[in-house]
Amino acid sequence: MQTVSYIVLVPMVYLAAAVFSIGIIVRILKILKEPKHTTTLQIYPEKHPKWLWALYDTFMFPTVRKHKPVLWFFLMAFHLSFLLLIIGHVELLGDFSIFQIIPHEIFLGNGFIGLILCISLLYFLFRRLQSPVKELSVPEDYYLLILLFLTVLFGSEMDWARRWYEYGELGVEDYRTYLVSLLRFKPELPYNTTFSGHSFMLVLHVFFANLFLMFFPFSQLMHSFLSLPMNKLRRG
Repeated sequence: MQTVSYIVLVPMVYLAAAVFSIGIIVRILKILKEPKHTTTLQIYPEKHPKWLWALYDTFMFPTVRKHKPVLWFFLMAFHLSFLLLIIGHVELLGDFSIFQIIPHEIFLGNGFIGLILCISLLYFLFRRLQSPVKELSVPEDYYLLILLFLTVLFGSEMDWARRWYEYGELGVEDYRTYLVSLLRFKPELPYNTTFSGHSFMLVLHVFFANLFLMFFPFSQLMHSFLSLPMNKLRRG
């Protein structure tokens, strides 16, 4: 079991990071080499400032809000919570005063950020089981949602255990030591990351996160890197 934990928490993490980074670079280079559109993608009437409207289109999903308000609600809840989740992971690397403008414990949201993400992902998944979305879905769509859901679920379980059930055996300092050691290429696994009662949740969380990162560059989720440039083209 300890060997499996080490493989998931160290070499698999480096492999996932390499596949993720190289995959994204290759995909972007392929896109840049594609022939340019002979027709304009710009929409009219023009609105100024164009860059501000491009940001609005990218992050506020106005078309979705107009035609599918329930989907828009869950999209906004998911993306906002995901942003806060990223901030929480950054805070695991060290103390950043900019994130503590409103004092809080790591992670943000007292466990409810993970809960919102789980509910949102379940909505996205069950939505794909109903017509007409079901007919438009491909196996990749389900695979991505399930991977992301499992990643969030096991990560949130660790946060819920600390916040809601006072299980403090695996704490922030353990996560910080582990993550910083990976960034320094001197992997270190604190005792609690492999021998505590909740260490298996950390292993499962990292395992599914690794799978998600390795699959990401080859999936439709690459649109997240392209949505802002495309909206800028549409706005001129």
